[in-house]
Amino acid sequence: MRRPRDKTAATGVKAGAGATGAAKTEAPDQPTIDRGRPDGRKRARRLSLSVVIPTLNAGEALPNTLAALATASRRGIDLDIVVADSASTDSTAQVAAELGARVIQAERGRGQQLIAGAKAAQGEWLLFLHGDTVLDRGWDATVMVFASDERNRDRAAVFSFALDDPAPAARRLERLVRWRNNWLGLPYGDQGLLIHRRFYSRLGGYKALPLMEDVEIVRRIGMARFALFDVRAVTSPARYQQAGYLARIVRNFICLSLFFLRLPPRWIAKLYG
Repeated sequence: MRRPRDKTAATGVKAGAGATGAAKTEAPDQPTIDRGRPDGRKRARRLSLSVVIPTLNAGEALPNTLAALATASRRGIDLDIVVADSASTDSTAQVAAELGARVIQAERGRGQQLIAGAKAAQGEWLLFLHGDTVLDRGWDATVMVFASDERNRDRAAVFSFALDDPAPAARRLERLVRWRNNWLGLPYGDQGLLIHRRFYSRLGGYKALPLMEDVEIVRRIGMARFALFDVRAVTSPARYQQAGYLARIVRNFICLSLFFLRLPPRWIAKLYG
């Protein structure tokens, strides 16, 4: 049976969100004022968020990924960006540092990099994001709404998959991924992963896998504990353009099937390319 969509999380809109209540009073006509604001309104609680980005020679794509995160502060998000690099030979580390990210070196393999990045992260919430993925406008408000609900500390969320390609094949793939998300509960890492640190730790975090680390943790989280945001995570189409959309889709499906058949991920990685 299809799981009902989490409309609050998916749209990033919550009734009454952002409204401030009346000031508390200690005695009649003697309101308690927040002296930090000229109008006396209560300060909104800021969100502590670490974005963990595993990279390998991502110097060309990374500036766009980081630029999209720049709106966070205006939305009340205290952002900590950790780039977990794996000995890139291009300008990745330099670009990341110049744009305000903390750069750490990690063992090669996305699973290893995500583990290292999470350990270095300082935020209460964690957002795992690929280095060639750009979040659409409104991502920050959507994250704030999701994180403001205490119940979501025991859940996770992903963004809607999109490709930076006008080709009709890209739109067909996006529809296929939406179906996979809604009916199979299998989002991939290129959709990002938003999760509270406590929940991440309780799950045991990512596993040190060379491939399918995203599918592995998604299965442990479980379909019932996921929200799918309408805001898009727009990813580079390079792999699909180089191999051809149909060939890449078929290869991904074979890799996923082999993973479910418990073939060692290091073998699957050779096929994935």
